Amino acid sequence: MAERPHLDLEGDLVTLARALCDTPSVSGDEAALADAVEHALRAYPHLEVLRDGDAVVARTHLGRAERVVIAGHLDTVPVADNLPTRLRPGADGGPDEIWGRGTVDMKGGVAVQLALAARVTAPTRDVTWVFYDQEEVEAERNGLGRLVRTRPEWVRADFAVLCEPTRAGIEGGCNGTLRAEVRTSGVAAHSGRAWLGVNAIHAAAPVLERLARYEPRTVDVDGLTYREGLNAVGIRGGIAGNVIPDECVVTVNYRFAPELTPEQAEAHVREVFAGHDVRITDLAPGARPGLDHPAAAAFAAAVGGAGGPAPVAKEGWTDVARFSALGVPAVNYGPGDPSLAHADDERCPVDQVAACFAGLEAWLTS
Repeated sequence: MAERPHLDLEGDLVTLARALCDTPSVSGDEAALADAVEHALRAYPHLEVLRDGDAVVARTHLGRAERVVIAGHLDTVPVADNLPTRLRPGADGGPDEIWGRGTVDMKGGVAVQLALAARVTAPTRDVTWVFYDQEEVEAERNGLGRLVRTRPEWVRADFAVLCEPTRAGIEGGCNGTLRAEVRTSGVAAHSGRAWLGVNAIHAAAPVLERLARYEPRTVDVDGLTYREGLNAVGIRGGIAGNVIPDECVVTVNYRFAPELTPEQAEAHVREVFAGHDVRITDLAPGARPGLDHPAAAAFAAAVGGAGGPAPVAKEGWTDVARFSALGVPAVNYGPGDPSLAHADDERCPVDQVAACFAGLEAWLTS
């Protein structure tokens, strides 16, 4: 059995982030890192530590008037010859950067969580720290989703923060996402006698034309601006090089503002492709930003006081939607540029790790 990595939660923050990243934890293989996180947290008597599979939960019980969840996932996408981590100077004299898999998505944020869980022993709000598995794979395997389904009492709170990368700024809520297959049918025939068939790929031209003409909305939701999108993300059809195809499938992805319910999003997609066979294959609701909630307002004020930028909308989908489904307002807040997540040159500026630590510490002690 491999030696369990040592995590010093009270030492240098960059060293902790690198130790987390240098412990590979591709989705489904988080056990070693989860063991290390659990072992490190159990050293602190102010925390109750719980384990479900490869998800670890640590929480205070101080009788505060408010409970908050601060969550992050332990897994990464597969390593691409970008471990072990390296510490390199930033471009053009910028701050140092930690290079390697997981630095952005999202072990820089997990390092902040762990350091704060150890050091803030008497927060002004009771805190539930959640470290979960299998976020980077299909939704049914998601560790936070598993906790919501099977251990909801572990993740209930008045407010939640997900430490996904946001360049150390607040990103409120998230767009919803829908995937659908739009099918066209034809009649198969030998391509040498094409007039005997009906070409299903040709019949998909109106589907693509509607997508090309589509004008996505920009929507204001609770003071934040969300951009929608409806795009083809795949197309398949054809049997062989000498056969007129009898079926074509265009896969579309609709990213919809959190003002819409999943039912409204589905109805819109069916309206756009009226007259065609539309089959919904995946649908996840968005999350309103919830920044009008007192706990969220206090969080924004504390982070702003620590030098953070004004809140903006989260354009993609994140697990804040799982908290929203529980009636818990949630925001995204963590170090790293999300556009570098999963990239071979994934890297996170150390000053953003420090900024997120300072922002969360200011909030938890204010």
